[in-house]
Amino acid sequence: MTADIARLGPMLRTWRGRVSPEAAGLSSGHRRRLAGLRREDLADLAGISVDYVVRLEQGRHTTPSPQVTASLAQALQLTDAERDHLYRLAGLAPPCAGEVSDHLPPGLHRLLSRLGDAAVAVFAADWQLIWWNRAWAALLGDPAPTPVALRNFARDTFPVDGSAPRLAHWPVVPVGQQDVEASVVSDLRRATGRFPRSTRLADLVRDLSAGNPRFARLWASGAVGAHREDHKVVHHPAAGPITVDCDVLSDGDAERKIVALTAAPGTEDATRFRLAVVSGISRGPLS
Repeated sequence: MTADIARLGPMLRTWRGRVSPEAAGLSSGHRRRLAGLRREDLADLAGISVDYVVRLEQGRHTTPSPQVTASLAQALQLTDAERDHLYRLAGLAPPCAGEVSDHLPPGLHRLLSRLGDAAVAVFAADWQLIWWNRAWAALLGDPAPTPVALRNFARDTFPVDGSAPRLAHWPVVPVGQQDVEASVVSDLRRATGRFPRSTRLADLVRDLSAGNPRFARLWASGAVGAHREDHKVVHHPAAGPITVDCDVLSDGDAERKIVALTAAPGTEDATRFRLAVVSGISRGPLS
């Protein structure tokens, strides 16, 4: 499939202009002259450089990868039809029905953006991180600098070749580590039943089976289930240790996972949670 560079740039600018900063979870500020997203905003939300966005919009880069295209569709809050159109303009085949989806419908995005100070993120069926709010980035560290392909909770849970966690900037320790590991593996096996033709999911399972003995043993057990909840201790550099509840909700046939981190009201953890969010947001714009 051939990329349509002449139309790709204008469409990106059009879509960028219709997404308000508030809808994207960003501060509108007082000095903005544009109603939509700036190039800097789109770059932050998609996890790519501003220069890359400029080159795409000016038609000076012809082959955005599937991962970058998916991130752009997510950041621009495209509908399924618009996402598929973006893929074709980029010279890529749209995601097939058998592949794990990274798409977040605009309605769900608007709903999640209204959750206030709760730390919320959305993961695809294979635990690929596809969206997070400002409170999540403040509590755990902003995932935006991490390459898109490496934003995966299963890869963080089962590191290969001694790799460090990518989704948190400071230690996050599950309460009941072994139970969480077993739950994540059984959840991945459940996803293989839902998406048996997903190349990305199959590659993930193969990489973790070959590179992490603990994952391989758990995978061999054949357990099937869903990861619904756990508890974690976040060792935040400004607020200290915070015990948080982690609740996981499944979103429809796409098996997206909405993950919310909260602290029990009226506790010291809740006070530290608020401190972490405020201190994180005060450091600057977050995705």
